[in-house]
Amino acid sequence: MQGATQGAGRNRIVRFLVRRSAQAGLTLLAIAVLNFVIVHLAPGDAIDVLAGEFGGADAQYLDKLRRSYGLDQPIYVQLFQYLFNVVQLNLGFSFRNNMPVFDLIMTRLPATLLLMVASMLLSFTAGLLLGVFSARRVNTFADDAVSVLALLCYATPLFWFGLMAIVLFTVKLNLLPGNGMYTIGSNLGWFAATLDVARHLVLPACSLALFHMAVYTRLMRASMLEVYGLDYIRTARAKGLSQRRIAFRHVLPNAILPMVTMLGLQVGSLLGGAVLVETVFGWPGLGRLAFDAILQRDHNLLIGILLLGSALVVIANLITDLLYAWLDPRIEVA
Repeated sequence: MQGATQGAGRNRIVRFLVRRSAQAGLTLLAIAVLNFVIVHLAPGDAIDVLAGEFGGADAQYLDKLRRSYGLDQPIYVQLFQYLFNVVQLNLGFSFRNNMPVFDLIMTRLPATLLLMVASMLLSFTAGLLLGVFSARRVNTFADDAVSVLALLCYATPLFWFGLMAIVLFTVKLNLLPGNGMYTIGSNLGWFAATLDVARHLVLPACSLALFHMAVYTRLMRASMLEVYGLDYIRTARAKGLSQRRIAFRHVLPNAILPMVTMLGLQVGSLLGGAVLVETVFGWPGLGRLAFDAILQRDHNLLIGILLLGSALVVIANLITDLLYAWLDPRIEVA
């Protein structure tokens, strides 16, 4: 009987994954078409940028360049060719960087993933702790202080905090590096190199985590206060359980579910915030690469980065659904 139940559970998970994979494929297809059309509707292309850098060029030479790169074709022809290439995991060629888009993205992806994971862990953990601290001391000075701190973090622009952090910790105190991912020209062992990257990561990760930490703090506080008002919490109090046990064994597991939802939605906004943070700190990730692609009119590279970001968001939401079912047994993935 138990084996049959486990088999049925596995079948539900498999059907869920198949259905969500099909939905994800259709979603990414629609996003790819939308990104392609929007980017190509913008005036100018990489050939115009090259001509400007060269100080000008005659029309015949520019037309020849566009024909060689297929930019002279109608937009619908370029779109179908692009979709055909994407199915084959071919994201095109970056004219500006003289290398395939996929290879270029893969060289920058680890830096962005490192920054995103560090920022997510920092913002989630800090928001969780501050939210629990505030909810357990509701309507006290400590609760008001946490609320004011969350409001300031929510209202502070990422780029301004990054610039001020560089001025304070790099220029004034000389405690942390404010540019790049590692010390250029250093010949360090693996442990020293890891510490070097970690030191460079502190300021960008804190800047990117600031806004989301404020959101998590307010969300966790509100969720815990809502759970505190439920009947089973009053029953636990009537049994004489300590406030600490009630908070961490009964309230927290149920109040954390909205945090998991926000964690899945955070991936998209983190990618958007990474453009500013990576530009301010010179972090060699996808955000900085996307900014350069916009300035250089490198359409293939920009569309590839947008498509990859969309894929990360879709995968994050799928993982969020599975986490929901694991955290709350009442929720079935089917």
